[in-house]
Amino acid sequence: MSKVHRVETFIVTVPRDTPYLGPLGPGERVNERGYVVRKGNGTIYPSVDRSVVVRITTEDGAVGWGETYGICAPRAVCEIVNDLLAPELIGREPEDVEQIWDDLYGLMRVRGSFGGFYVDAIAALDIALWDLRARALGSPLWRLLGERQREQVPGYLSGLPAATVAGRVQMAREFQQQGHDAFKIHAVVSSEGIVEETAALRAALGDEAELMVDLHWKFDADQALALIDQLAPYRLQFIEAPVKPEDVSGLARVAREGAIAVAAGEEWHTEYEARLRLDANAVRYIQPEMGHTGITQFLRISRLAQAAGVEIAPHATIGTGIFLAASLHASTVVSGLWRHEWQHSVFARSLELLDTDMNYADRHYHLPSGPGLGVTPGQRFWNYAEGVA
Repeated sequence: MSKVHRVETFIVTVPRDTPYLGPLGPGERVNERGYVVRKGNGTIYPSVDRSVVVRITTEDGAVGWGETYGICAPRAVCEIVNDLLAPELIGREPEDVEQIWDDLYGLMRVRGSFGGFYVDAIAALDIALWDLRARALGSPLWRLLGERQREQVPGYLSGLPAATVAGRVQMAREFQQQGHDAFKIHAVVSSEGIVEETAALRAALGDEAELMVDLHWKFDADQALALIDQLAPYRLQFIEAPVKPEDVSGLARVAREGAIAVAAGEEWHTEYEARLRLDANAVRYIQPEMGHTGITQFLRISRLAQAAGVEIAPHATIGTGIFLAASLHASTVVSGLWRHEWQHSVFARSLELLDTDMNYADRHYHLPSGPGLGVTPGQRFWNYAEGVA
């Protein structure tokens, strides 16, 4: 396989009528740069769907595609790729993708770049290099990653983006009638009360439905434990992200003292971050996000989870579908997979941007079948893409 010749970055921005997670709540507004600060957790979100995509071309003209988070300040990611990482990637062999991850990560570790935009940028390149490797063999990506554990990837429904509890209950009932059996609510938009919304959904969906609540890092350990006591009667599968990401000891305490299993990990980029929490017995479910980890770190984190007896529940978020395809390929080969998040309000929009046969039906993701990732940008993708030099 020939060496890397060119690296290009693109920002893909797709307008949406309703902001991610649901309509604006009391006191929320879209600012002049197109962002909303959610009052529920004080975190900034875009009012559009946006991500950063990379295209790597080798000396013989082969192409690989990667993607990472770009929902906020996407040009920061592009600049890191173009200014710092691409010059060190040119001339490298895609076969060396895992060593390349380590080398690129090492360039900036002494400057404190353990995550954030910097490691997001590496994740996009990592996915593209794996895509190149698999395409060169004419093979679907999963064949390079390990022994296949499942033909399809089980999923769970995430998000009920209606304005009120009544609207979210109605939406959940409609999904249940379509055969869905596992539902996660987003507490950041539970303006009528987290406990009240959970109680309403349990009453509406019955005892057989699996319910999860994403707490979006809203609380300290004492607050989270008090809330868990109130939520315990509603038999949740897990609570997600109960405390601030930096609070490892608080997360471990919630896991140890709370009556509901804890899930976390979407914001972790590397095995180093995951090991801190796993060594502290802080989670029962780990949620690697391919847009942050790339394939190399997704697999390393999953191996750590498997060794610790922790179930894997991969996260899914805003994107064009490229890093989601990578997540599905990796999810077919890991042991200990529970279910993969299905962001229905994002996924359907992603499929419109790509040439792929990837889909979601009967509570399962169906992997793309082509070589490599099995996805390539389609015409609508290019309608929304802006190249960044």
